[in-house]
Amino acid sequence: MTSARQCLYLVASAAPPVLRLKEFVPRLSADGWTVCVIATPTAASWIDLDALAAMTGCVTRVFPRPPRQGEKSLPRADAVLAAPLTFNSVNRWAAGISDTFALGVLNEMLGTDVPIVAAPCVKPALRRHPAYADSVTRLTEAGVTLLDPDTITTRVEDGLATFDWSYLISSLRSAVTSATDK
Repeated sequence: MTSARQCLYLVASAAPPVLRLKEFVPRLSADGWTVCVIATPTAASWIDLDALAAMTGCVTRVFPRPPRQGEKSLPRADAVLAAPLTFNSVNRWAAGISDTFALGVLNEMLGTDVPIVAAPCVKPALRRHPAYADSVTRLTEAGVTLLDPDTITTRVEDGLATFDWSYLISSLRSAVTSATDK
């Protein structure tokens, strides 16, 4: 990271690690990021978007901003972290489906030079579905850094899946460094 704060779009879908974003966002901020949370509608119903906005100082989004409305726009992204990303979201993103604002942002960002890291939270049985393998291949070929769910996912005391957040931050740093070295 450089000394100047960079903008990170944190795109979240409804998988258990989303419940711990309030723990993760301060770590991203400490790493020099201004974090803008963009959540799928289901993920938004699981988390406190207002608290995240207050924590980050950046507008949170679930739905697109209507035209000519005075609402603040999202700042330009320097990187994208899709975490957590569900089976459904991985497959819809790879297919180019933009039926939520979060997926629309991910699809649009594929057409830029902005580094994208994706952290799927997908059960092993679903990862064996043929659509998942095709989607992972398509997104990887499009330049997305897709992290291995087995490497990043752990279980906590309550039995829910969570991420090794340090690993995600390290992967994000690597993706940004690789993009700036090109």
